[in-house]
Amino acid sequence: MNVAATVYRGDLVENTHAAHVAVVDAEGRVIYAFGDPSRLTLARSAAKPAQALAVLETGALDRFGFDDADLALMCASHNSEPRHIERTRAMLAKAHVTEADLRCGGHAPLSDAVWKEWIRRDFTPTGVCSNCSGKHAGMLAGAQALGAAVRDYHLPEHPLQVRVKRTVAELCDLPEDGVQWAIDGCNLPTPAFPLDRLARLFMKMADADADVNSETAPRSKALARIYRAMTTYPELVAGEGRFCTALMQAFDGDLVGKVGADASYAIGVRATGTRGSLGIAIKVEDGNTAVLYAIVTHVLGQLDIGHETQRAQLAAYGNPPMRNTMGIETGRLAVSVPLERVQF
Repeated sequence: MNVAATVYRGDLVENTHAAHVAVVDAEGRVIYAFGDPSRLTLARSAAKPAQALAVLETGALDRFGFDDADLALMCASHNSEPRHIERTRAMLAKAHVTEADLRCGGHAPLSDAVWKEWIRRDFTPTGVCSNCSGKHAGMLAGAQALGAAVRDYHLPEHPLQVRVKRTVAELCDLPEDGVQWAIDGCNLPTPAFPLDRLARLFMKMADADADVNSETAPRSKALARIYRAMTTYPELVAGEGRFCTALMQAFDGDLVGKVGADASYAIGVRATGTRGSLGIAIKVEDGNTAVLYAIVTHVLGQLDIGHETQRAQLAAYGNPPMRNTMGIETGRLAVSVPLERVQF
């Protein structure tokens, strides 16, 4: 078992957590690994940038006047804060559809603060409150841009989802049958592929060329726009108190990061100095997200990504406090992820 983290209560081992890590270079080659870098992994919401790319390439954003903030929300697993819900509603209005057209449902928010506010108001969440509402609003626009029916845009056989499947496979450099599919919590298809291919996908985002005056391929420019949207509006990608927002704010455009449910994570790191762009993907076997974030921060440190002052801003995630109801420290989380250099 690839134990990456151990939880101690006092001096006693309470839990151990297995994980896998894949780090790829600008050629998509695995250069560092821990555990099984080829583990078949359901990317869940870490795949949202790829799904957003498929919508972007339909021309929907230009047709309906979506801006980069809207694009960031399409890639989000947001807190359901007022700014997230209001932007979703604005996107629906731009696309000339209504909340009734959404095929995602309401749920408890990812933010404890928002949840307390909803309880105080006796508020019942609906589709626009889903943490995936931006993605769904974007897909409603994408379906129309393709000339396809809005109804059933979420079904695997819908023309938009067929396009999404092709786009995901291309970004992962896999044949279409090399990607497997299941149904996500928000009711859309979600892909599964080797962990290193998730790292490759995010490396491509970080490596994309945004120069509109160059002869860069349209896809590279589209990926660069997604990277720019997420790093410019990290508060829309997640929200207050969330790791994705804190990570991208700390690194100020030097990397993009996105969580997937049940503890998958992907990061694209821009080239600096003599080092080319990197892609990093992590999966924690038992789905523990707090452990995931701790591992992510330790991996960034091992790879010497960014400055020490930037990584220090994530210290609370790398060494989360463990206290009981009286505020007494009861234990600690120890992370050990010795990355192995992969020869090729």
